[in-house]
Amino acid sequence: MHESRYPPASNQQFAFVGERLWLDFVNTDETRKGARLDMLADFESLVKWLNAAAVLDSERSASIRRRAQQQPAGATAALTDARRIRSALRLLAERGAMSSEVSSNTVVEINRVLGRSAGTRRLEGRADGAFVRSFVPVGDAFAGLMIPVVESAADALVFGELPRVRSCGDPRCHRVFFDNTKNRRRRWCDMATCGNRAKAARHRERAKVTTLSHTRTPA
Repeated sequence: MHESRYPPASNQQFAFVGERLWLDFVNTDETRKGARLDMLADFESLVKWLNAAAVLDSERSASIRRRAQQQPAGATAALTDARRIRSALRLLAERGAMSSEVSSNTVVEINRVLGRSAGTRRLEGRADGAFVRSFVPVGDAFAGLMIPVVESAADALVFGELPRVRSCGDPRCHRVFFDNTKNRRRRWCDMATCGNRAKAARHRERAKVTTLSHTRTPA
C-alpha cells in the first residue's frame, strides 16, 4: 500500500526527505559535517522518531516510555533490534539505488519482523483531522514497534519501487530517497541542503574559471 502520511515539515530533529517511511528510518543513520551520526542514540530517540514519523501517537509513545522504565532490558533489546533492521534496510535501499538483486537475507529479515504481527489494527483520527492506521501488538509492547517500518519496505518490493530509490548525489551525504518526480531525475535528498551546496560549488567553480581567464597573460 502506498504511503500518504508524513510528519510535519516543521520537525527539525529528524530529516524526513525519503518519501517513504522505511527510507526515512534508514536516514536516521546519516552523515553531518563529514562524520557519521546515529540519530537513534538511545531508546528515547527511537520513540521520538516513531512519534515524529506518525507511527506512534502521543498516547502510545507515553505508554512505551512507561514500559521502558519498567523493563529497561527490553527497551535496550528493542533499540538493538531496530538498528539491526535499519542495517538490513540500508542494504536494500542501496541495492535499489544500484539496481542490484535483492538479497535473500533482507527478505528473511523483513519476514522475521512481520512474523511478530500478533495484534490488532485500528483506524485513528489525529488532531489535524487526518487519519492513520495503527498496529497494537498483543503481548510484548516492544515487539510491534518496527512492523510499520518493515511493512513500508515490503510494500516497496511488492509494488516494484526499488528502481526509483536513489542515493543523494552529494558524495558526503548518506541519505536515500524515493524519486517521485515525473522525469525520475531527482538528484538530491533535499534541495535546501545538499542541492544548495552543489549549486554554490558550481558557482564558485565558474567564478574561479572566470578569474583565471581574466588574469591569464596573452601569448
